[in-house]
Amino acid sequence: MTAILHETFEDTAARLRACRICRDSPLYGPPLPHEPRPIVQGSSTARLCIASQAPGTRAHRSGKPFSDPSGVRLRAWLGLDEAAFYDGARVAIVPMGSCFPGLDAKGGDRPPRRECAERWRKDLFAGLPALELILVIGQYAQGWHLGRLDGGLTGTVRNWRAILGETRRPRILPLPHPSWRNNGWLKREPWFEAELLPVLRAEVARVLA
Repeated sequence: MTAILHETFEDTAARLRACRICRDSPLYGPPLPHEPRPIVQGSSTARLCIASQAPGTRAHRSGKPFSDPSGVRLRAWLGLDEAAFYDGARVAIVPMGSCFPGLDAKGGDRPPRRECAERWRKDLFAGLPALELILVIGQYAQGWHLGRLDGGLTGTVRNWRAILGETRRPRILPLPHPSWRNNGWLKREPWFEAELLPVLRAEVARVLA
């Protein structure tokens, strides 16, 4: 009897990059108004996962996740240079929506396409058996990985100690989005940089050591 081989992260990612569901067969709302360009990073050996929202305009153009000022801030938060951050053998980047969702009437990014997570997220994470830590960035990723969010994003991130200390594996640490749009939030919540960031950098260094 021939054994059934489980699909690797790399295999799933290759199929994802050919996906056109949100343009050709959308399940929620109008079709994606531009050519999809799914962006995902990782490998079966990755020990850290950045569960993000969706690529922005610059990432859509470059095909590289977080290739914008948000990425600069995120790498500073993590204490990683670009070489380490983009090392897919150690760091997976799995957004809730793998394609740039377009802009809303105010010029902000639309929410991640729901079709993407429903179709691909379970398979992608099944291909990441070595994960030790998932950084869930923003309310969409936090809702998916943590379920109901008590107190919204702020309440969830404030509860980071309890979430990180839970017995689930891989461990989870919630973060706000590193976008400049959250500058006001960061000023109102000084505990984030004073208390959470040192632990975040230590955890990332430990996981990737």
